[in-house]
Amino acid sequence: MAEDLFNEWEKEIKEISSSKLREDSREKLHETRRRYDELHQALKRAEKSMDPVLTRFNDQVLYLKHNLNAAAIASLKGETTNIQAEISRLIEDMNRAIAQADSFINTLH
Repeated sequence: MAEDLFNEWEKEIKEISSSKLREDSREKLHETRRRYDELHQALKRAEKSMDPVLTRFNDQVLYLKHNLNAAAIASLKGETTNIQAEISRLIEDMNRAIAQADSFINTLH
């Protein structure tokens, strides 16, 4: 969808008769496309980092479901700490991606 908008913008630039306005629009297009690409990559990195954490979390849920007893829960305390740390890192990654998206949106105003 974004690529469609960029393509439309590129085509419409050709319709601008003023060379100054045409060049300014082309520069804004290139800068916007560059910033969008950065944002898109940040979101993809955050998305990729979610799968391993969610998989491990699912493993733990299933394990507890099948082995719900005091000994099993006690043996998972260390792993819970590791998962909590990974979730914290994931949240930080997502917050960075959101901040980058907000920054990008603010430049459009």
